[in-house]
Amino acid sequence: MDAQEYARKRASKKLFGFQIREKLYPREDEFFMKRPEVAGMAAEDNTIILNPYSALSKKQLGAVAENEALRLKMRQDEFVPEFEVTPDQVKFFEGTEYADDPTAMKQTILARVYSGDSSAKATPAQKKVLKEYLSRDK
Repeated sequence: MDAQEYARKRASKKLFGFQIREKLYPREDEFFMKRPEVAGMAAEDNTIILNPYSALSKKQLGAVAENEALRLKMRQDEFVPEFEVTPDQVKFFEGTEYADDPTAMKQTILARVYSGDSSAKATPAQKKVLKEYLSRDK
């Protein structure tokens, strides 16, 4: 196995086998153009899409892909995280798509922890839920 093949295999594992779709549909492109702060999305077709208008580096976009991959996995598994969301986390997500969707908010918190995004401000209990969820497939 050469280095590129190894890197692809390792990336696929971190993305749970979900693919990054580079070609955006017109509505997705329009959404990303209007919302450059949204770096990526777990698309309806179960692919990961990244915002071409984002100012993030390739490394940061890689973390976004990991985040979206875990969201797709949770969607596929119909996993509903059970934990308390802190007042700070609720405040952080005010005015976002997550504000009125407690399950999506909890899933995005776990996905952010998985991808190393410190904005999650995760509690030890939340980290434990993620660890248990990821270990159940092993």
